[in-house]
Amino acid sequence: MSWLAPGGLAAALAVGAAVAWGFGWHGLVVLFAFFVSGSLLTQIAERRAPRRTARQVIANGGVAAVAALLGAWWVATGALAAAAADTWATELGAFSPFAPRLITTGARVSRGASGGITALGTAGGVVGALVIAALAVLLEPRGMAPASVYPRRTHSLALLTAAGVLGMLADSVLGATLQGKYECPACDARFERGNNVCHEPVRLTRGLRWLDNDGVNLAATLVGATVAALGAGYSP
Repeated sequence: MSWLAPGGLAAALAVGAAVAWGFGWHGLVVLFAFFVSGSLLTQIAERRAPRRTARQVIANGGVAAVAALLGAWWVATGALAAAAADTWATELGAFSPFAPRLITTGARVSRGASGGITALGTAGGVVGALVIAALAVLLEPRGMAPASVYPRRTHSLALLTAAGVLGMLADSVLGATLQGKYECPACDARFERGNNVCHEPVRLTRGLRWLDNDGVNLAATLVGATVAALGAGYSP
């Protein structure tokens, strides 16, 4: 599959197997919707096919896979809603006619910079979360949550959409504050990974060395999963 590197394919099969074991075809449809929509948007925005690595697959789908193994439908779909919201926001934000602004200060930043947001990207993220939330509500397997938790489908839809949006916002905040940022000592070119070499090896200028974009994405899905879990009344 051209959208996945060899390691990414192996990781995707593992995530898919976990989701299928926990939720059957219901879970696979939601997972497939996230993967296909995100990959198509990336291909359109970047004009090239994405090549997801194992780290990227685990960062976006690992939390959902663990939740599936535990039989926690709303937790898993909350994580996927956050992953979808973040992906849709990033890719649709690339088409914004206005420069992104840092979520924490409002300062203008370059396109693609972590922590930068646009109105178009944010709206796209909300739609992405809503799409996954709607599928989760429609495809909920029997017995996944106590009957008293979701007396009306609109409550479930609102909760999962909120979980996705909050996960997306958490991604931006972490990207603006704690994610490691690097620059070349010679020309001041900026990077978001420490393994780059420009004129010489890049150096950390702010943030945490161990927290890269994949780590931030994983944290965002954890936020989405946690919001869904708390809203659904799951016991710790």
